[in-house]
Amino acid sequence: MLGIVVVYLCHFQEDSQALQNQVDFVTLTNQRLYSDQAITPIPLSNLFDKNKAILGDKLFHDPRLSKNNSVACASCHSLFTAGADRLTVSIGINGLSGQMNAPTVFNSGFNFSQFWDGRTSSLEEQVAGPIKNNKEMATSWQEILPKLNADKFYPTAFNQLYVDGITAKNVANAIAEFERSLTTPNSLFDQYLRGNKKALSTDALLGYQKFVDYGCVSCHQGVNIGGNMFQKFGVMDDYFADKNDTVSNLGRYNVTKQAQDKHFFKVPSLRNVAVTGPYLHDGSIKSLSETISIMGYYQLGQQLTDTDIAQLRSFLESLTGEWQGERLK
Repeated sequence: MLGIVVVYLCHFQEDSQALQNQVDFVTLTNQRLYSDQAITPIPLSNLFDKNKAILGDKLFHDPRLSKNNSVACASCHSLFTAGADRLTVSIGINGLSGQMNAPTVFNSGFNFSQFWDGRTSSLEEQVAGPIKNNKEMATSWQEILPKLNADKFYPTAFNQLYVDGITAKNVANAIAEFERSLTTPNSLFDQYLRGNKKALSTDALLGYQKFVDYGCVSCHQGVNIGGNMFQKFGVMDDYFADKNDTVSNLGRYNVTKQAQDKHFFKVPSLRNVAVTGPYLHDGSIKSLSETISIMGYYQLGQQLTDTDIAQLRSFLESLTGEWQGERLK
C-alpha cells in the first residue's frame, strides 16, 4: 500500500512540475512578446475631443440619419451589446438584410482601415458608407443636413464647435470623435501584460502560449490584436472551394478589382471577441470554439484538439475589456 502511495506522489510531483514548467514558459513567452511590443495593452486613458464626442454620441443614436428616420448608427452597433448587434447580418431600412456581419464599434479607432474590405482609411470616411448604402440607411447628405438644421439643438451645438456649422464633413467628424472615445481597456490580458501575473488562469496562459506557438499572433497583434493588415481567408486550404463568389465573399477584390485580392479581408480585432459573435465576415459561425477550429485549419494548417480549442478560448475570453468601468457582456 505504501508503495502505491509513493508512486502516486511521484507522479503527482512530476505532473505538478510539468505544469509549472509550462506556466513558466508561458510567462517568459509573454514577457518576450510584451518587450517586443507584438501585443500592447489598450491605454488606460484616451485622447479625444470630449465636446465633439458628446455631439457625436447624439448623432450616433439619431435615426434621422436614415431616409425614413428608422435606423441609427447604434441600431447595428449598440453599446449595450458590445458595440455590435449580434446578428448574422444587420437589418437596415425597411427590414432589408445587409451583406456582411457588423463588427463592433469598440476600439475601431485603432484599426488601420474600416469595413471588412478596408475600403476606407478613416472613421470619418466610414460614416458615409452606411448612410449611402441602400440596404442600411439609404439616404444622402442632401437629405440629412436639412433635418439637422431644422432641429432645435444641432445648429447651436455645431456652431460652438465648428466655424462652418453643420456640414457633412463636420457631422462625420463628430461621429468619428465619439467612436474614438469607445475604447475598452483593462482586460485581464492587459492587466497581465502590465505586470499582474495572477490576472490570467492557467488555461488562459496556456492558450496564449499556443496562440503564439501556432502562429495566430502573426496576424493578430498590435494594440487591437488585429485590425492592422489584410490577409487571405484560406491560407492553408481553400475555405471558399464549395462557396459562391458572392460580393460578401470577395473581400478586397470589391475595392481593387484585382484577381489576387479575392478572399482577402481586413484581419479583425480580437478585442472583446468572446462577446461579439457571430463570427467571420458573413456571421455564419455562431460558436467561438468552432471559429477557433476553422481558423486553426484554414489559416494555420492545424487540426486543433479539444484541449487546444478550450485553452485558446480561455485566452480569447481574457481579451474582454471594460467600458465605463464595467466589463463588457
